[in-house]
Amino acid sequence: MARIRNIETGLYRIPLSVMLSDSTHGEIAAFELITVRAHDSDGAEGVGYTYTVGRNGGATADILRREVPELIEGREADDTEALWHHVWWGLHYGGRGGPTVLALSALDIALWDLKARRAALPLWRLLGGFDQRVPCYAGGIDLDLSVEALLKQTDDNLGKGFRAIKMKVGRPDLGSDVARVKAMRKHLGDGFPLMADANMKWTVEEAIRAARALQPYDLTWLEEPIIPDDVAGHARILAAGGVPIAAGENLRTLWEFKNYIANGAVSYPEPDVTNCGGVTCFMKIARLAEAFNLPVTSHGAHDITVHLLAACPNRSYLEAHGFGLDRYIEHPLVLEEGMALAPTRAGHGINFDWKGLQSLAA
Repeated sequence: MARIRNIETGLYRIPLSVMLSDSTHGEIAAFELITVRAHDSDGAEGVGYTYTVGRNGGATADILRREVPELIEGREADDTEALWHHVWWGLHYGGRGGPTVLALSALDIALWDLKARRAALPLWRLLGGFDQRVPCYAGGIDLDLSVEALLKQTDDNLGKGFRAIKMKVGRPDLGSDVARVKAMRKHLGDGFPLMADANMKWTVEEAIRAARALQPYDLTWLEEPIIPDDVAGHARILAAGGVPIAAGENLRTLWEFKNYIANGAVSYPEPDVTNCGGVTCFMKIARLAEAFNLPVTSHGAHDITVHLLAACPNRSYLEAHGFGLDRYIEHPLVLEEGMALAPTRAGHGINFDWKGLQSLAA
């Protein structure tokens, strides 16, 4: 068995070509990319990454550089479950969330990539292999766009092959949100999958009122209507609002997802592989959702997550995120008639342009 020889960590600040905006993070001009390159004793390499929307990337990279190597170097490379638990408990007292779990997620992705490359299998097949073709939606970060600009962005996404669209809501006045959703529904037509994301903007009562106001427009789901800490509040909104709820991008553990699912607080569990604990934890969340007859969706990191959803019989939609990482990846996500195709290359198949990224090192 090969052993972990060492890991390399990178931190890059990636500027966005278009300013993005939502109801809680405000304007986003750049995102931070934190990478992990894990090398084994046979000379093989696996790559993982996580990201932020502009801050705390340094803390995440520092954990990977300072704390993680002594926990994993010399250990069996294929023992992803054992490595996950060893790092989790090694960092637990000062961890359990935040930059620590982002760091663990990036590491775990790299270790699974390494394992799949060693097995000469695409990651989705190593994880079980259900369906290479995964329904995919364009995740717009577009709260401050005018209606005209919003519809133009939508047309651009339709031209790229997307057959499902997500838009932002959470403006100061509910009437403005309703008008924008109404315009999108009219533009897309009846039956076209349309999601709306409030980014934790509302109180429970405001969210129930918003859900009821948006009910006529046949949303596939309303995403993150309130803060992630309020499980009971999500359950109330789901019961009283009449619209399915997606949530999970700000949950950091399997056990947080368990609380949501067991309490009837979510229709579409939505883990992000880069911040929920990596591939190891994402797949457990997906199987937990399956046991409750719930469809699982995803947040961010579509180039990795397409593999994970391709291994899940209960997968719903893959989110194609708005960050511009495609410029630094050799093989960006492939869409075909609204379906994302999981790559057949060994591992997750992401090959970064390391030279191009070097000029953006932070």
